[in-house]
Amino acid sequence: MSTDTRMERIRSRIEAALAPVECVLEDDSARHRGHAGAASGGGHYNVRIISSRFEGLRLVMRHRLVYDSVHDMMHNEIHALAIVALAPSEVPQ
Repeated sequence: MSTDTRMERIRSRIEAALAPVECVLEDDSARHRGHAGAASGGGHYNVRIISSRFEGLRLVMRHRLVYDSVHDMMHNEIHALAIVALAPSEVPQ
């Protein structure tokens, strides 16, 4: 499976679950070549999500919502996912 297709799948699952006003996904896999997790084919990704679903939630619950949206991709297609999860009220205007 191509990386573009994988990134599209990650983005579409996050968007379907969280209806973000912003979702910026970056593939950071190239920086982790040779890493044990990369050997399995799992990629390293960074995501910045702004969603009203995060209002009033603690960080751990925000992360859980993101991980739940891509749970079946974890440990095979996604080795690592760095998350910045913000509510719209937390974004400087």
